[in-house]
Amino acid sequence: MQSVKIKSALISVYYKDRLEPLVELLKQHGVTIYSTGGTQTFLEEQGAEVVAVEDLTDYPSIFGGRVKTLHPKVFGGILHRRDNDSDISEREKFEIPPIDLVVVDLYPFEETVASGASEADVIEKIDIGGISLIRAAAKNFKDVLIVSSREQYDEVVELLQAKDGATDLEDRKRFAAKAFNVSSHYDTHIFNYMNANGETQALKISVQDSTPLRYGENPHQQGTFYGKLEDLFEQLNGKQLSYNNLVDVDAAVALGAEFEEPAVAILKHTNACGCATGETMKEAYLNALSSDPVSAFGGVIIANRTIDMAVAEELNKLFFEVLIAPDYDADALDLLKTKKNRILLKQKQVELPKKQVKTLLNGFVEQDKDLATETEADFKTATKRMPTTEEKKALVFAAKVCKHTKSNTIVLATDKMMFSSGVGQTSRVDALRQAIEKANSFGFDLSKTVMASDAFFPFPDCVEIADKAGIKAVVQPGGSIKDQDSIDYCDAHGMAMVMTGVRHFKH
Repeated sequence: MQSVKIKSALISVYYKDRLEPLVELLKQHGVTIYSTGGTQTFLEEQGAEVVAVEDLTDYPSIFGGRVKTLHPKVFGGILHRRDNDSDISEREKFEIPPIDLVVVDLYPFEETVASGASEADVIEKIDIGGISLIRAAAKNFKDVLIVSSREQYDEVVELLQAKDGATDLEDRKRFAAKAFNVSSHYDTHIFNYMNANGETQALKISVQDSTPLRYGENPHQQGTFYGKLEDLFEQLNGKQLSYNNLVDVDAAVALGAEFEEPAVAILKHTNACGCATGETMKEAYLNALSSDPVSAFGGVIIANRTIDMAVAEELNKLFFEVLIAPDYDADALDLLKTKKNRILLKQKQVELPKKQVKTLLNGFVEQDKDLATETEADFKTATKRMPTTEEKKALVFAAKVCKHTKSNTIVLATDKMMFSSGVGQTSRVDALRQAIEKANSFGFDLSKTVMASDAFFPFPDCVEIADKAGIKAVVQPGGSIKDQDSIDYCDAHGMAMVMTGVRHFKH
């Protein structure tokens, strides 16, 4: 197992917290400690005897601290091979002391970028000496233990306590892997910052935080979430979010962001089965639920206002998986918590990524998120009849829901409520027929609704079917070589059609 007793250590860290137990342990084992600057001062305050790196190298820290540890006596002490006669001879010739342990905590580059700091401040947080120490020690893991993050301090203390200040080859290799994870993550974020204009075509993603899920989309599939859910949500109740929960929550957050007025949406398999606005959250919820109370069972619900007792009493009558809201009144929260597995999320206002990435074939595809949302100002009336004021409002509402529904899709709605939708169909005609049949099954009067389509009509059959169902206003992107056929039908039957010029496919 090639056990190595730690006799010397180089410590150079940005954050000093959580380091005390490790320092105390090194003191107990009589380890020679090398350090620089603020770290040296901290260690000496902890009662440790420290050899300044400047004394080791006979060279001062220069260029405002940019060059401190970059010296052959430091890197030679780390990189020389203990079982190589030539390396040993050179080490002795140049009086290079061995270094058995390297402890580094890098400059906080990500945190500095996130703070909105100036470019000059960000650049100064690109660690050079630290990242070099990490890579050198990790490369020579056969002889050297590398501790590359303060997140590892507790683990290394336990390890050294259990093995009386020594490490095995397996231990050192494990920590080397952690080190290359730290260094590659660090470099990824530097690259993405420097390449913000996208001039260099490369996909680099690195996320350190991970949460194992109970399983993936199905029980026979493994699943893991990479990211910090706690940055976006505070979970107030319920079991761990599942893979499918997370997919639906993502879709819910995207749809919920479309509305400024009080709104509630209910989603199943990423599609809205109910969506409505109202004067109160109770009104919005009850209208959303009435769209399809059957599909709402086991759904994910998002609200964009505080959940009060009035709406909580209604919500409590339904079995649902997840509820997302910006806040909850205390009594409403107490009521909703009576179901222990019910997941209650308090949504925080944070900026979400503007890019989407997914695996595809033997690679990945990346695209901008679909952040286009059409308003009345984007409508271009293609027919003789202009939509009424009420119809325009309804067309805006329907188009918002349609944008977040699986293609091919048709959405039927008023200005405050989705009546039904046809989702994920292989033809637009099938999507429309599904939407009409569903609306009819719940007794809705379709003469009060408008129709939204995520893409153009290749033939006039959809507007004809809609007309016969009582629908008199339509919004679609346009762009078909046969647009005029649909326009002519609408003109002949008193229908209004507006075009947006923006397609919203969602696969």
